[in-house]
This record gives sequence, C-alpha cells and structure tokens, in this order.
Amino acid sequence: MKKIQILLLSLFCFAVQAQESPKEEDFYKIVTPPVPEGILLEVGGVRTLPNGSVAVSTRRGDIWIMENPLSRKPYYKLFASGLHEILGLEYRDGSFYCVQRGELTKLTDENGDGKADRYETISAWPVSGHYHEYSFGPKFAPDGSFFVSGNVAFGNEEWWRGEARVPGRGSVFKVFPDGHREEWATGMRSPAGLGMIDGELFYADNQGDWMGSGGIWHLKKGAFTGHPASLAWTNEDSPTKLTEEQFFAERDNRKVRNAAGAYIKPENVVDETPNMLWQLKEKYPQVQTPVVWLPHGILGISNSELIKDETKGAFGPFSNQVFIGDQGQSKIMRVFMEKVNGEYQGAAWDFRSGFQSGVMRMDWAKDGSLFVGETNRGWGSAGDANQGFQRLVWNGKMPFEMLTVKAMPDGFEIEFTLPVDRKSAEDLASISASSFNYKHHPAYGSPPILREDLNIKGVKLSADGKKLRIVMDGLRKYFVHELNLDGIRAAGTYYSLIHPTVYYTLNNIPAGDKASTSDLKTTDSGKAKPASASKAVKKLVSPDGQGQAKASAAAPTYDEVKPLLQKHTCLACHSQDKKVIGPAFKDIAKRKYSNEKMAQLIAVPQPKNWPDYATPMAPMPHVPKADVMKIASYINGLR
Repeated sequence: MKKIQILLLSLFCFAVQAQESPKEEDFYKIVTPPVPEGILLEVGGVRTLPNGSVAVSTRRGDIWIMENPLSRKPYYKLFASGLHEILGLEYRDGSFYCVQRGELTKLTDENGDGKADRYETISAWPVSGHYHEYSFGPKFAPDGSFFVSGNVAFGNEEWWRGEARVPGRGSVFKVFPDGHREEWATGMRSPAGLGMIDGELFYADNQGDWMGSGGIWHLKKGAFTGHPASLAWTNEDSPTKLTEEQFFAERDNRKVRNAAGAYIKPENVVDETPNMLWQLKEKYPQVQTPVVWLPHGILGISNSELIKDETKGAFGPFSNQVFIGDQGQSKIMRVFMEKVNGEYQGAAWDFRSGFQSGVMRMDWAKDGSLFVGETNRGWGSAGDANQGFQRLVWNGKMPFEMLTVKAMPDGFEIEFTLPVDRKSAEDLASISASSFNYKHHPAYGSPPILREDLNIKGVKLSADGKKLRIVMDGLRKYFVHELNLDGIRAAGTYYSLIHPTVYYTLNNIPAGDKASTSDLKTTDSGKAKPASASKAVKKLVSPDGQGQAKASAAAPTYDEVKPLLQKHTCLACHSQDKKVIGPAFKDIAKRKYSNEKMAQLIAVPQPKNWPDYATPMAPMPHVPKADVMKIASYINGLR
C-alpha cells in the first residue's frame, strides 16, 4: 500500500511539473472597443478626463472624445480637427493642450457644444520642414509650465545622420504659460516618450546613430544624453555646457568620403577599442547615462510613452512601477527604478505583447485598466493594423513574476509576487547571469559588447520564499546585468516565471554589508547543456554564388532552433511565415542565400536588400558562428 501511495505521489508531482505555465494573456487581456466606420485612430495622444471619458488625438490632426469608453458601445465625438501631426495631449481646467509639428496649442470649448471653438497658440518654434522633425508632448511640469521634445532631422547626402537644422531639435525644452521657451536638456535623437514620475522628468529614446540601444533617461536640467546634433546650438544661455568641439574631440564623427567623393555610411567596426557613453560622463558630469537600457530587439525597438502605475493595485501587483510602450514591437514593458548614491537605476522586463499596432501612448482608465493608443503608418510595427485604440485589463489573478530587483554590494535581491519553490531556487543551475554594454558611436545602434558571464557564488532564500539574494562575482558599474531565472519555479504549482529574464542597469554599486558566506546555498545540480551542433542541410547556392551550404538530409526544425531565435532576439522582428518588423523567414529563404552568405548578412545587414521595410536590422556580429549557421540552416530548410 505504501508503494502505491509513493507511486501516486510521484505521478502527481510529474503532472504538476508537466503542466504548461500560464502566459501574459492569462492575466492581462487586450480589449478592443468598437470604432465607427470612417474614424481612423492613428493615435498620437491619450488623456483620461475627470468624468471618465477619454480623449484621443491622432496623427491626422483630429481630437476625438470617447464617452462611456468602458462600455460595449462607446460614443465618439469629434472635438477638434485640422491640426498637424498631434503627438501628445494634456487636459487642464477645461482646456486641451496638444503639441503639433511646430507649436503648443490650447483648445477650448467656450460655448459648451462639445467642440473646440478657440484654438490658441501658446508657443511656436522653428521647423525646417524635414519630415522627421516630430515634436512630442506636452507634459505638465510641477510649476504649471510644459515640457516638449523635438526629434532630429536627417541629412540629405548623409541620410543616416541625425541633424538639428533649427534650434530645439534633439532637445527637450520648457514652455511657460506666457509662451517663452527655455532649453532644459540636450542630446536626444528620437525622444518620443516623455513622462513625469513623482514630479521629475524622464524620457525614452530609440536606438540609432549615437544611441547604442533604447533606454529611459532621468532628465535633470542641463543634462546631455548622448546624441550630438543639438550641440550645434549650444550657447551661453544653454544649461548644457558641453560643446560640439568638446564632444568631437572625444568621439570620431566618421565623416569619410570614398574615392568618388561620396560620404560613406558608418558601420559597426568589430575589431576596435570601443567608446561608451559612461566614459564621456566620467569626464563631463552633465552627460547622463540611462536609468535603464532597454536592449534592442528584446525590450522593444522604438520606445514610446512611459507612465507610472498609480492605480493602487487595480492593475496588479506592480504599484508605483513604470510601464513603457514600444511602437515597433507593439508591446509594453515594465520597469522598476531605485536610487543608489542619489542616481536612478533599475530593472526592465517584458510585460505584454500582441497589440494590433504600434504602442505609442497610454493612460489609466477610471477602473484601473490601461488605455493604449497605437499607430503604424510610415514607421512599421508588429500587428495586423495600421492604427488602433485598445485597453489592457488585469483579471485579478496573481501572475508569477519577479516583482522587484534591487542592487546589493555583492549581487542582487529579487522579490517575487508569489513564494518560490525552495529546491529550485536554491539550485545554482536555475540561474545564469552575464553583463554587457553598448558602443557610443555614429553607426546605427550597437551590438552588445564586452559580454562576460558572471560566476554565481551562492543564494539565500527568505523564510517566506519571496525574496532571493543572489551573490555573484564581477559586478560592473554602468553595465547591463542580464539575469536568467529559467529554472526557478513557483511553490505548489511548479509554474515557471512568465518573464524569467530581467535586465538591470547598474549605474552605481551600493555600499553596505555583503552576504555572509555561511548563509548561502551553493548546491549546483549542473548547468543546462549547450544547444546541439547545427545539422548540415542540402547543398544550396545563393544567387551571388558566394559560398555553399553543407550537404545533409534535413535542416533543423523550428522547435530545435527556437531557443536560439529567442536567445538572439530574432523573434522580436521575424516570424516563420508572416511579415512583422522584418521579413518572414520563408521570404528570406526564397532569396536562396547560402548559409555562409546569410551569416555575413546577419553580422553586417544590408538594408538596401529589403527596401520595403522601414526599420533597418541592427548589426549582430556578436552572435556565435555555430548559432548563426544553425539559424541559417533552419531558414534555408523552409524552402
């Protein structure tokens, strides 16, 4: 009888471990309100009104008010039209404030008919007319003024190089109620996301020239965040004292011409001693590194609005944390921030993907759900639609997630939303860690560089099973620390974490007591085996005749190659049979590149080969050759 009981218990444990762990969509549902035919919501701004209605501004120049937005049949009312590329919306004391391409505008309904009949220019700024001179905002400052940001333009011959053709481009400026403006901070490339968090200004930028990856910056007055275009307008009145001469004395602008006299587009140089943004900060204190880096292709590719959770638990367990949208990948990420030595730093995770178009703007509904405004036209994004307005709703169930990650003198302390299984948490094989950084150079983006695996010395789990202290060697200031908790399971259910990977940007290593060695658990059941070697595929010859693939009976299957596609962020922009941000793998296979040629194009992409795609692929020379060849074999096997 005892043997039967043991057998039944074993079968039960196996069943618990074998069941599929819940996913994002099991806790956060995307709701799509009906939109009347003929209304196009290419959303540039979202603002919830005091009465519970929600106002939506569009890139086409309209402002719509949606009454009863939480019902199955909301009512849409056109409040204003005829504006230019509205990419932000605020409301105060009965009036709307929006940023058009070249001005901050106040709109008021003076006769109470539900339509704006007074359009008032608060402040106007110069524009050159370049299509990329978007303006974003406003955000209310604590003193009643407004923050606005200006996108850079791009060159004519040097079409890849961000330029500030007029003042205000590549910067954030403050607009006062009387209309006068003053510069607040500089160094931006594409500052699409402004956010006021606890009375302080933050902004999100996108990967590109001089921006190794996307990230969130804390914008102190006078800060410089890395892109030099705005320095063309530095003068004695500018709070940013860094000059063009000082910047380019530190960084090579790589304005190089070929034999024919044409400029050469800067590309990533693999074998070089890299420059990094934090090194510039060491010499010029006004240089500001990100609070968090948002690794490109993993945590978005075109970061947008950031917003603090002030719902007091109505949106889940993440009160007071920050959510940030991504236009390119049509998703939302989550960020936990803390202050160490007076400076913000923190952790970033994926949160919820699957929106119908690019996530641009967000605001909280009266019930604690999240309004999400979306747009795609001209920018490219995942999702089937070019525009959209949706709502993200928590179902009240507790997801198994990392709640916070805090820096320690000798590692990190992770708090979970639910108690973890002690055996899995105290096994060092459940955790892996590495750190990396990004180049600060004029090429488009940067591959992760100087990556090092970190030795985990031990762990300590709290009595309640909700806090895990991870002690490791090799912490590096200013580096991104990637922690993978793939082996940790929830107590009772044995579920895996919904998002087992976190990226912590360590701007400062805190002082304090290190964990006692005697308190640490050091059991290691053995690290996971590396991915199996690539199987060769049938002989394939690319159209350019460069290289041949090895002969074999079969290519790797999708299931076999999926871990590599996830690890190297391929799935962020590609799917097997559907156009996303980049072409489908099946469409790439039709090009008949050899495996070797495909490996070259992954390391050094050629955007000209895919002119129908708005977002160029970032160079990925850091991906190991064995992994690249296995991915190439899989893609070619799709033919």
